Amino acid sequence: MAKVSLQHLRKVYPNGYVGVADASFDIADGELLVLVGPSGCGKSTLLRMIAGLETISGGELRIGERLVNEVPPKDRDIAMVFQSYALYPHMTVAENLGFGLKLRGLDKAEIARQVGEAAAMLELQPLLDRKPAALSGGQRQRVALGRALVRKAQVFLLDEPLSNLDAKLRMTMRVEIARLHRQLGTTMVYVTHDQVEAMTLGHRIVVMKDGKIQQIDTPMALYNQPVNLFVATFLGSPKMNTLTGPVSERDGDLHLRIGEGVDLRLRPQGEALEKVRGYLGRELIVGLRPEDMHLAEAGPHTVPAQVEVVEPVGNEAFLNLSCGGSDLVLRLPPFDLPKVGDTVHLSYAAERMHFFDRESELRL
Repeated sequence: MAKVSLQHLRKVYPNGYVGVADASFDIADGELLVLVGPSGCGKSTLLRMIAGLETISGGELRIGERLVNEVPPKDRDIAMVFQSYALYPHMTVAENLGFGLKLRGLDKAEIARQVGEAAAMLELQPLLDRKPAALSGGQRQRVALGRALVRKAQVFLLDEPLSNLDAKLRMTMRVEIARLHRQLGTTMVYVTHDQVEAMTLGHRIVVMKDGKIQQIDTPMALYNQPVNLFVATFLGSPKMNTLTGPVSERDGDLHLRIGEGVDLRLRPQGEALEKVRGYLGRELIVGLRPEDMHLAEAGPHTVPAQVEVVEPVGNEAFLNLSCGGSDLVLRLPPFDLPKVGDTVHLSYAAERMHFFDRESELRL
């Protein structure tokens, strides 16, 4: 196990494209850190720089106390799990698991012992004599994890390891990886574009966009205190609802005009009150999570909306609405749902509102 330290890490390609602009953060010894963001944001590039599979254009990378910018991948004491599994098709599961150990010159008895340990941890014992073609996707991914496991490396790097699996298997394997990390206590860096994976697995999450780090924090801190509109709308499923309009003051209350004759009452708390008041006559973006809006009887502090789509998904339902020209999603219990075309009224947890500048998209 080891700490990993990135100081102003950059990746610039020969054509001038900046893959990673300036990455500076530490990964604690034994931490499971997740790099998340949309396709092309630079997360896999950053992981490959840690692995030594991409050259570093600038900055410093340390694993433990050792500067590894110029150290080849095989000497960095890392183990990597790829999206494609990268198993040898002509080898059995046992041979795949033990191949790296064989290259390191270990004797057969020691290879068998370490392969047996990894197989037991991942429940692969019944599969040891099979070849990859005879395995399911989940079984192949467990073999890929096992092959990394036997390396007993200081740092484990996982590059979108679950993206080829179906939804049910992804959930199973998420639990498997979390359990494995608890057992091993090793440092792990996990790349995904799936924010559910990021939220459920990561001790901390690094959110990236266009090669730049947007925010680094714990999952719930990111969810509750996003620093900008991108982080706010990227994390959370369904994503945060956003409404844009000019701020006005009436009867001592601040309001956001979101449509002709449709106002949203604002109740900013603490320091946010004066910041929002500074937007009087100017446009502001207000965010509300789907769970912070509810159906209600018409009243002075509700807003009307029209039902566009109803999505029952078993234990809950998503209501897609049009409200003052904005599209909204509500998360509701799957009972007594309105019908498409109905006009409903919405209440909202005003104390749970998020406020963002229209131009910079930064949180107030």
